[in-house]
Amino acid sequence: MEFAEEYKAFLNVSKTERECIDTIVNEAEMNGFRELSELIRTGTPLQTGDKVYSVWMNKTVVLFKIGSEPLEKGLNILGAHLDSPRIDVKQNPLYEDSGLAYLDTHYYGGIKKYLYVTIPLALHGVIVRKDGMTTILNIGEDEDDPVFFISDLLIHLSQELMQKKASGVVEGEALDLVVGHKPFIIDNTKKDDEDEPYDETLTDGQRITVRKEKEEGAEKKKLSGAVKRGILAILRDEYGICEEDFISAELEIVPAGKARDAGFDRSMVLAYGQDDRVCAFPSLRAIEEVGDVERTACCILVDKEEIGSVGATGMQSHFFENAVAEVMNLTGEYSELKLRRCLANSCMLSSDVSSAYDPNYASAFEKKNTAFLGGGLVFNKFTGARGKSGSNDANAEYIAHLRAVCEEAEVIFQTAEIGKVDLGGGGTIAYILALYGMNVIDSGVPVLNMHAPWEATSKADIFEAKRGYIAFLEKVKSV
Repeated sequence: MEFAEEYKAFLNVSKTERECIDTIVNEAEMNGFRELSELIRTGTPLQTGDKVYSVWMNKTVVLFKIGSEPLEKGLNILGAHLDSPRIDVKQNPLYEDSGLAYLDTHYYGGIKKYLYVTIPLALHGVIVRKDGMTTILNIGEDEDDPVFFISDLLIHLSQELMQKKASGVVEGEALDLVVGHKPFIIDNTKKDDEDEPYDETLTDGQRITVRKEKEEGAEKKKLSGAVKRGILAILRDEYGICEEDFISAELEIVPAGKARDAGFDRSMVLAYGQDDRVCAFPSLRAIEEVGDVERTACCILVDKEEIGSVGATGMQSHFFENAVAEVMNLTGEYSELKLRRCLANSCMLSSDVSSAYDPNYASAFEKKNTAFLGGGLVFNKFTGARGKSGSNDANAEYIAHLRAVCEEAEVIFQTAEIGKVDLGGGGTIAYILALYGMNVIDSGVPVLNMHAPWEATSKADIFEAKRGYIAFLEKVKSV
């Protein structure tokens, strides 16, 4: 229960990858980790027991605790991802339609789109201006903050809509965020020639044209796009940004609200983003709390897993390999051959969530080979889909070694597959690290409502994951 309170506090301030990195770095530094780039700059050597971290593009981080054995003999690696399914704001997003202002969006990762309509939503992210100044947005989490929403068609007019498949009830282009409807207010006392327009400056490079027109003998000022202009005025006055700044922004739309205890017995956590922060947080705590180790301990927390681990901050980039090379160089061990041996001799837990058995949807599961809430840490020998397509498939020898480690440390664990054989499946970062030839297995926490705005986990499983991860870092040997 105590560990779950720490976990919920982490979730509440870490709804995006950037926010996760800020929280993780602050915590790591308080626990004695030093920044790798600074050690490289000063040429500071690394010794047994030293703790270092490296961040890439504010979205991916890797942490090391140097062991007593040469790095060439391999690392014990915990790997999880920090990104979660959500809705992203497009680069040219702000528009007005019928008196409502919207942000145009593009969803990220696998979501059931209909789950995101009508619920309170928050806006998180950064906007970077041309001069390099960065504005951080976090709107919708405090009680006094406004929230945003995606509208839904009322049930009274939904006869045709209700006949559609669930995948088509809400189209991707219909997930636009309602952000206001109050028109921009202009000075009605301003005098000018009746037929000539005049300008009011809103922001640098942006001007709005106001025209006076005669209507039924009464003088009236019309402002085209007045609601949109009202939103732009707020962005200018409160955040110092203009419409063009959306081009260089990364804004994420996530469910508003804090992580909560669930159940009369408070045995579960209900929160956004637990896939995969429910594995990332125990992994972080494991490398912070682990004692002296023989094999160097490593924790890598990456971005972009939900869209294929692509890009400079995804697991498919060379960031991790480069960081290991730099660490080896500071320990005086680096050579290209030793780096290859280090990676090949490593062992990894690809720490990602597993689907928890749901009695309400029992037909989707094969009960003998599924994970249960309260069943402890989950090992998935393989993931993939149908005929194990796209899967890493862990070696039996490695699994046997992990069984012995868990038994010695009295870690409660279970094994599982992701649903019935021909029904679906999923993937993780396991296959990417396996490309180096290292032993890798998927391991994590079972989740109900996976990829929904609010996911549910068992506090017992979260705590057992941390215990299992510490045992892995301390006791696993090369197999």
